[in-house]
This record gives sequence, structure tokens and C-alpha cells, in this order.
Amino acid sequence: MQDAQRWAAEYFAAAADTDHERYAALFAEDAVVHDEGRTHRGIAAVRRWRGEVPAVAYDLREVAGTAAACRAVAEVSGDFPGSPVTLRFTFERDARGKITLLDIEPVT
Repeated sequence: MQDAQRWAAEYFAAAADTDHERYAALFAEDAVVHDEGRTHRGIAAVRRWRGEVPAVAYDLREVAGTAAACRAVAEVSGDFPGSPVTLRFTFERDARGKITLLDIEPVT
């Protein structure tokens, strides 16, 4: 399995887990997340944002790039308006492998 695919699979497994600390551990202290028109800066803001996300399932469709900078497309389904929706996740990671930037946007 390609490094980017392996890493994306790890990310989505952590995102679907009810253990929010497993998810938060993927992020750098100064991480920035862009989602639904909002920007979340720093690990405390990422934790708050993640706490607001409803339980969802991810069906990973495609991955491109490297483990350090990749894009993944996943169908996200759950108890939210418009479910399911296909989203593009763009990641940048630092030398330690922590997410420094995450952009989430609908695939149009």
C-alpha cells in the first residue's frame, strides 16, 4: 500500500473512532483546519471543532500525493442534513508526521 494511502486510511480510522484523543494526536500543536467556511487554529480549537462533529462513517474513494502532502476523497455519511456527501480532504504534515494543515471541502 502506498504511503499516502496508508496514512489516509489511518486518518479516517481515527476520525471515525469515538476516542477523540486518538484523532487529536494526529495534529501538530499549531495545526490549522478549514471546514464549512470556518478556520480552527491550534490543537485546542481542533479538539473543540472535532467535539462538534457528529458521528459519521467514511468511505475512502481515492488518495493522491505523498504522506507529507496528499488529497483524499471520501463519502461521508451520518445523521446530518444532506448525508451522504462527498468531500475532499487536503492534508499537509510536518517532519514528525503531524497534520499542520487540513482543508475540507465538498467535491463539486
